[in-house]
Amino acid sequence: MKKSKKKSKVLFGGITVLALVILFGFAAIIKNNSQTIDFSSLDNFNGEMKIFKSMYCGCCGLYVDYVKKKTDLKVEIIEIDEVTPKKDEYKIPDNLRSCHTAVIGNYFVEGHIPVEAIFKLMAEQPDIAGIAMPGMPSGSPGMPGSKTEPFVIYVVNKDGTSYEFMKL
Repeated sequence: MKKSKKKSKVLFGGITVLALVILFGFAAIIKNNSQTIDFSSLDNFNGEMKIFKSMYCGCCGLYVDYVKKKTDLKVEIIEIDEVTPKKDEYKIPDNLRSCHTAVIGNYFVEGHIPVEAIFKLMAEQPDIAGIAMPGMPSGSPGMPGSKTEPFVIYVVNKDGTSYEFMKL
């Protein structure tokens, strides 16, 4: 009987150690996947990302959750009846529009843009109006489905011209 208790204690101890290794492994993976960047040098930046969205849009809420999970930004959601006037205010070209518009400092971030593009924008701080990913691409942050092609993010200059910023 004593051998059986000893084997049980060893087995229990081994399982406990294995569980702790797995737990700490997952914690390390989660921590390493949560990339943050210091935005403090950005003009007109108060640590906040304002997201202007239609109160009727569900995918925008999923995008908000994604941004909160992947960044240390304070996200303020501003629900509006009609998003077009906000896009007009920021002079976002019609062909680059999506369902919601975010503002970080002096930049707009149009659409379901992955945080990697936002981090690049903040790190480089170019003299532009903002970045945009037109439409609602399948598999992009906040959108259902699988990614079927690279996400193309565009720079929008202050004069309204645009060019490719990056592909993800």
